[in-house]
Amino acid sequence: MKTPKSENHQKAIEQFVQVWGEMASAWGINRTMAQIHALLYAEGEPLDTDTIMDQLSISRGNANMNLRNLMQWKLVQKVHYKGQRKDYFSAEQEVWTIVSRIVEERQLREVAPIKENLVNTLSILENRDDLNQEEQEFKERIDNFVEFLEMFDRFTKALLPYINKKNLTFLKHLVKLAEAHQSLKSGNQKSKEEL
Repeated sequence: MKTPKSENHQKAIEQFVQVWGEMASAWGINRTMAQIHALLYAEGEPLDTDTIMDQLSISRGNANMNLRNLMQWKLVQKVHYKGQRKDYFSAEQEVWTIVSRIVEERQLREVAPIKENLVNTLSILENRDDLNQEEQEFKERIDNFVEFLEMFDRFTKALLPYINKKNLTFLKHLVKLAEAHQSLKSGNQKSKEEL
């Protein structure tokens, strides 16, 4: 049997669900989807759909649709208990995995379509040999954008597998290296301005 939560514990869960729901637009998802994920993450143990509906005051249809989406994102999984007819759901508990999956999904749903549309735009100009200077400059600007998005895609695919707690020391060194490079670059810029 589940141990009742203290008033402070319950308040903290409610606040976490609220904050996570408010951050939903930054993830590129709807508020309810984020709140369901937050509730499952905060509870730490599987909950059935009825409990989720009751705690978040949402309809069954809304709960089911958002649980399906969370499972597609691989942030939530279905849990079966022997002898139980209800479906239970639990959230990924490893924060590093959560963030990596969110980045992957955002990349897939937002960055990839933008790149594809820019490549299509570029093809309008690439099939012509008679571009004037203004058209050529515009083509180069779009080319630069596509090149950046391709590099961003390669960068995230290369680094995301390493973004986890066991690589924390490596990541800290990587960040320090980037910060040192930025500091050195800023220092050089100040020196030039002083001259």
